[in-house]
Formats: sequence, structure tokens, C-alpha cells
Amino acid sequence: MKKRLIALSASAAALVLSLSACSGDTGDGAADPKTPSGPAISHIHGVGIHPSDGKLYVATHNGVYTPDEDGRPQLVGDRKDDFMGFAIGEDGKFLASGHPAPGRDAPANLGLIESTDKGRTWQDRSLSGEVDFHAIDQAHGTIYGYDSTNGLLRVSKDGVTWEKRGELRALDIAVSPGDPDTVLATTESGLARSTDGGKTFGPGAEPLMAHVSWTAPEALYGIDPAGRLNLSADGGKSWKEVGTVPGGQPQALTAVDAGRLVAATQDGVYESVDAGKTFTKRLDVSSGGGH
Repeated sequence: MKKRLIALSASAAALVLSLSACSGDTGDGAADPKTPSGPAISHIHGVGIHPSDGKLYVATHNGVYTPDEDGRPQLVGDRKDDFMGFAIGEDGKFLASGHPAPGRDAPANLGLIESTDKGRTWQDRSLSGEVDFHAIDQAHGTIYGYDSTNGLLRVSKDGVTWEKRGELRALDIAVSPGDPDTVLATTESGLARSTDGGKTFGPGAEPLMAHVSWTAPEALYGIDPAGRLNLSADGGKSWKEVGTVPGGQPQALTAVDAGRLVAATQDGVYESVDAGKTFTKRLDVSSGGGH
């Protein structure tokens, strides 16, 4: 029992650090050194697969990147903003938030921004200057965003008009694909659950997860602060450890479907096509914190 408590305390400490990192960070202008393998990327805040062509996109502290034909990271577009919350919808549109790159004339908090051309260009949608979304999820024709600036969940049908919902301190959120009223949030005390669309959340409870992703009703994935990947087939009531994502502390997790998922850790972006049993590295990452 003592060893378990020590392990839980260490995991909780790691999650607290993740919750604190990059909150209100406007970017440090970190160098983007050129190496034989291409630009170095770090501080990943989101990963996604485009539904039209299966291409990987990685949102980082210094722009959005995608692998070239040789697997080297290539900057998409010309904006090196600090992309925080990031999601690719079923319609292929990118939604994101964060902070502008150093020297760019823009509010410190970008609010919700959108790209309809796979990240080459971006348009302001709403809440510019007001909100930094650290987590974004889309389900049931609705956008769910965790507003880290104010510590609450916001919900919008059109990405312009938002409803304020429950207050909490979270790192990631996931919405049930079968029930718009069921929302999970990863907190420093464990998974917090809402059954009223995020208006209220219960107390955090074990297991402690850093990131969650819920694309199929029978496949809720969660990755703990140590990188252990867990799967729940009953909406989080019970969990089974299915594998470990290589590379240390996790930075992002996205399930594409019940068997395919992408996860970012401190040394790489990894993909699994067998429900987390095995992983293939898609991109190298310079060690750095996530959110």
C-alpha cells in the first residue's frame, strides 16, 4: 500500500506540473534549430489525424507541424504561435487556441481560431483576447472547450456564442460519443465526471489520468502521467491497462477510432493501429513539457 501511495503521489505531482505549465505563456521565442533531420519540435499540446488523407498534424509551442515524405517535421503555414488546445473535426476543420508568436501583433490569448485549409491559414472565430483554451473536443455538433484562463468549461454550437458551464481545474477533457451530457475531465485528484453536459462535475477519482480521448462508445482511452495507456469499454467505470506509450511523460493523446490512436510523449509522437498494444514512432521530439 505504501508503494502505491508513493506512486500515486508522484503521478499527481507530474499532473500538477502539467496543469501549471504554459498557463498564460506567450511564447519564449525558443530557437528552431535546423538539423539533418529537420527542425526540432517540442512542447506538444495536441495531435490529430486528418480524416481526408490520414495525415498527422502536431500542434506545438512553436507552430503546427506535419511529417514530410521522409518523416521529418515540416512547419504548416507560416505561423509559429503557441498552439494550445487543438482538434481536427470530422469535417476536416482545425480548431485551436493559444498565444501569438513573439513579435506578432495579436492579443495574448487567441480565443478560438479556425483553419479550413489544414493549418496553412487561420481565422479568428471568437473570444480573442479573452480566453486560452487548453483542451478542445467536438461531439454532437458542439464544441467543448476548457477555458484555462478562467478555469471553466465552455460550450458552443457555432464557435461564436458560448455558454459558461462548470468551474474546475483540468488538463484535458473528453465527451462521450454516445451521450452529450457525459463529459470527463482529467484533474490532479483523478477523473472528474459530469452527467449534465459539463454544468457540474463530481470530485476527481482514481484512476489518475493525464489525457483522455473518447471516439467510440466502447473505446475510451486514458494515459496516465507515467505513459501507461488504459482502455475502458464502459465509459470509465472500469479500466484495463493495454500498453505503455514509449518516451516518458505524455503530452497529448487522440483516438482516431476504436483501434487507432496517436500519442505524444517527451521524445516522440507515436501511433498505434492495434488499440495500444504496439506503437510506431512517427516524429522525433526534443524533450520538453506539454501543457
